[in-house]
Amino acid sequence: MPIAPNFTSRLEQDWEITFLQCYPNGYLKYTDLCNILQLTAALHAELGGISFSDMQVNHQAWVLSRMRVEISRLPKWKEVVTVKTWINSLENSRSIRCMEMYIGDEKIIGCETFWAVFNTQTRRPENLALPHEHFEKFADRATLHPFSKIDFQHEMQIVGTHQVKLSDLDIVNHANSVKYLEWCLDCLDLAIIHNQKIDSFEMNYLKEVSLNDTVEIKQKTSEENTIFAIEREEKTCFALQLHCS
Repeated sequence: MPIAPNFTSRLEQDWEITFLQCYPNGYLKYTDLCNILQLTAALHAELGGISFSDMQVNHQAWVLSRMRVEISRLPKWKEVVTVKTWINSLENSRSIRCMEMYIGDEKIIGCETFWAVFNTQTRRPENLALPHEHFEKFADRATLHPFSKIDFQHEMQIVGTHQVKLSDLDIVNHANSVKYLEWCLDCLDLAIIHNQKIDSFEMNYLKEVSLNDTVEIKQKTSEENTIFAIEREEKTCFALQLHCS
C-alpha cells in the first residue's frame, strides 16, 4: 500500500480495554497488553507503507526478536488507553521501536521492541527491501533500562510442556510471539498475576517453533527475578525474565 495521507512519524492510538482482555480481577492481561502494543506498531507500519502486506511482495515480514516492558500499573476494564509509538532506529535488517501507554497524561507503561526482517520463504533474516526514509527516527527511549541478555545458562526446573497447536500460529506460520509469554505465565504462581506484582518483564526470541512441535517450559526463581526458558529438542527457543515487586 502507498504511504497513507495521514501518516506521521509518531503515532498515537486509543484503545478501550474490553472484558475479553482482562483477568478475573478486571486488570488487563499481560498477554493482551503485548497484543495492544504490537497492534499499534502494526498500524504505524501499515500507515507508513512497511506493513506485512507491503513486505510480502518481497517475501519479507517483521519478526520480534526482543521486547522489554516496564509497568507502573496495569489498565482496567473499560479504561481508555493511548499508545504512542515511534521508531528509534532502522538499519539494514534491524529496527528498534518504542511504545508508551498512557491514561490521560499519566504514563503507565513503557516498552521497547527489537525487530528483524525475516524472509518467509528462506526463514532467514535479510535487509529490508522497502524504502523507509520517510520515517523520521527519534532518539527518545521509552524504558528506564535497555535490553539485557537473559541468563538462562543454569539448572532450571521443568514446569510444563506444550505441543504447538493451530491456535498458537500467526500469519507468518509460526508460534505467535505472545503465545510464548502465555505458556510461561500459565505456569506462574497465580498470586503474582492477581496482585499485579510484575513491574517489568523482558523477552528474547531465539528460534521459531512450528505446528506440532513439542516444547518444554523451564523455570528458575531467585530473590530478584523469575526466569523462564522454552526449549525444543534441548535447544532454547525463548527466554523470559520477570521482575516482581
